[in-house]
This record gives sequence, structure tokens and C-alpha cells, in this order.
Amino acid sequence: MNKRNYHWVGLLLNGLWKEIFDVTWTLYKIMIPMIIVIKVVEEFGGIELLSQWLSPVMSLVGLPSELGLVWATTLVTNIYAGLVIFMSIDTDLTVAQVSILGTLMLLAHSLPIEVAVAKKAGVGIAMTLIIRIGGSLLMGWILHQIYQGGDLLNTPAEVIWRHAPVSDPSYLVWTIDQLKSLAMIFVVIAALMTFLRLLKWLGIEKLMAILLRPILSVLGISREATNLTIVGITLGVSFGGGLLINEAKRGHISPRDIFVAMMLLNLLHSLIEDTLLILLIGADFMTIFWGRIVFAVTVIGVLVFVLKRLDESTCRKYFYKKISDGRQPRNGA
Repeated sequence: MNKRNYHWVGLLLNGLWKEIFDVTWTLYKIMIPMIIVIKVVEEFGGIELLSQWLSPVMSLVGLPSELGLVWATTLVTNIYAGLVIFMSIDTDLTVAQVSILGTLMLLAHSLPIEVAVAKKAGVGIAMTLIIRIGGSLLMGWILHQIYQGGDLLNTPAEVIWRHAPVSDPSYLVWTIDQLKSLAMIFVVIAALMTFLRLLKWLGIEKLMAILLRPILSVLGISREATNLTIVGITLGVSFGGGLLINEAKRGHISPRDIFVAMMLLNLLHSLIEDTLLILLIGADFMTIFWGRIVFAVTVIGVLVFVLKRLDESTCRKYFYKKISDGRQPRNGA
């Protein structure tokens, strides 16, 4: 390998391992307590009870009731934690079912953190929860109707990220099994972040930004908010939302533009990383990538259509707050 190749490899890997360890440790601090809590809940029969409670919701989108725990975990923590629970469930699923589950996880996850981000940008808690949970269930239901009606994706899902369930009930064997799962998570994160770094190095993120810009223009998102929205779409709500909050406080972007941008980010964010994660459980790429884009743009297009027919005072009362004066928005819609 010549000096030029070493130079490019050095640029690609610079700081990568530190980033991998930082992300993994942050996730471990969330996941390890969650794994223990779920084990305790399981020992007292809580998982069966929770599955019964969530059964009507899961049946609405054509999923087994036990997958409710996967989505519930994802809602309060993140996709990684939800996948840990998914790995421990011994259920045969079709590509259609895994794609629907993946859709629920993609559209609604990490709510305590991401709702807080949206609130700081001036978007009400109620609106964020409606768009995230309601939107995920709506898309899941639509997909279920399409798959069931057309008998589509009815083949068994090829799950890449899964291990055999523990047959030995002892706590020692359970602990060893969980350690193996955590090690697997580290491997997946390392591979994923290396791949993301490579995509960025090759300019794929910039290409996505170019392709997304006309879509955002059609939705009426201003030029000032477009670049920040693209950051959120490619990297995540926390990144894009953080930038939008900063610009909102400065008064550079109107509250209406901030609201529309945040609503879009609620449905369409971390388009690269999250999509790759859900592909690991055997989901259909067309559904979780292109389907998600089409659904998000359609829903936000309808929302923009409604907003244009409402006066500013009504919007300020029910949808968003102005935060450029430095005051934090109050709770409520």
C-alpha cells in the first residue's frame, strides 16, 4: 500500500474507534438496565400480560401480540434496544410482518428524548406523539392491507441479527447469553459506523441532499430550513432538531417552517443508519426506505395543505410556539 492509500485510509478511520466506543457505551448504559428490568418483568409474568394488552394494537397491523414488547421497548428507548428484545423472541415471521414491525420501529422510537427535542423547537408534545405513534400505526395498517390483499412478501424472513433462544433456565446461562448479545451489538455498531463513514467519504450523503432538496421545496419548507432538515433526514432528529432549535431561537426561521420541518423529521430521519438496522431483521428495503419516504411526504403534504388554510393565531394556539424571544414553549399541543 503506497503513501497515498495510507493517507485516504487514515482519513476514513480517523477517530472512528473512539466514536464506535462512545456510541456503544452510551447504548449499553441504556440497554443493560433495560435487559435486567425486562428479565424481572418476565420472571413475574409481566411479558405475557403486556403482550395481552398490546394484542389489539398488534393485530391491527397483522403482527403477533408478543412483538408488542419489541415496539414498546423501542418507543421508550431506541431501535437498538428494541432489536435486543426482538433477538430473544422465538417467532417465525414473514417478510411482510418484519417490514411492518420495522416500519413501527422506524417511525416511533426514542420518544422521551426526541419529543423533548421537538418541544424545544416549539412543537407541542401532543402533536409530536400524534404524528409519531399515529403515523406509525397508520402506515403499518396500510402496509398490512396491501400485503394481505395482494398476498405479497409472504415468504419467511431471513433474519440476519438473531441468536437461538436460551433453553437452560439458569441465571448464569441467561447472563452469558446476554453478554454474547451485547458483544454482537458492538460488532454491528462497528460495522455500521464504518459503513456510514465510508458513505460520507464517498459523498453519498451529499448526493442524498441533492435528491431531497426538490421534495422539501414542494412541501414549502423554506431555503433557510432546507439544509438543516436534510441533516436531520440523513443523521437523525437530535442532529437536525438541534440545528433547527438554534436557528429558531435566533429568529432566522419562522415558527411555521420549524413546525413543518420537525413534523417531517418525526416521520423521516436517520434514513441511512436506521434503514440499515431494520434490514438486519429481514425487512423489505422498498418498504422501509422508499415506502417510508412516500408516506412521510404524503402526510406532511396534507398537513401543509391544512396549515395554509389556517390563520397564524390558530396555528400558534394548537400547533407550534414561537421561541425566538428566548422563552421555552409551554406544555400542550
